[in-house]
Amino acid sequence: MRAAAVLCTAAFALTACASAPEEPGLPGLPGTQATSQNDCAVIAAVAKGHYQFGPNNVPPPLWLFSEDGDWEPACDWSRYGVSFPTTYDPNRPHQPGDRVQWVQFHKPVYDSRGATIEAGILHGPLAGMGVRCRVVSGIAGWTLAGQCENTWIS
Repeated sequence: MRAAAVLCTAAFALTACASAPEEPGLPGLPGTQATSQNDCAVIAAVAKGHYQFGPNNVPPPLWLFSEDGDWEPACDWSRYGVSFPTTYDPNRPHQPGDRVQWVQFHKPVYDSRGATIEAGILHGPLAGMGVRCRVVSGIAGWTLAGQCENTWIS
């Protein structure tokens, strides 16, 4: 009886694995949706943990950036406890006197220890700072692993 239960469990596991092939994405996570949702959670971890964005500290317009321009995660920010009320369009022509502000997040890079993400914030002309942050996944979701490292200052 016990052997039959083990065989049944093993057969179920093989069937489940065979019916859900992995697409390219994060190791151990299926497909691009998992990658996108992890990207969102990593960004939210930096937004809350490093920048301290929240109801009393509203972020400047959000700018999601990738070198190839092919990265557009569809994030439900409320799911992660953060809000980005406006977005930044770098291609929009600016008028003289316009205040240019943004918080920028690059596409996270994942490895066996978690993720690294480049971010930056611009408060105004010659008033900004870039950082590189290590983010790890655990019981509490994605969280900062220590302090972010400065990469640029203006």
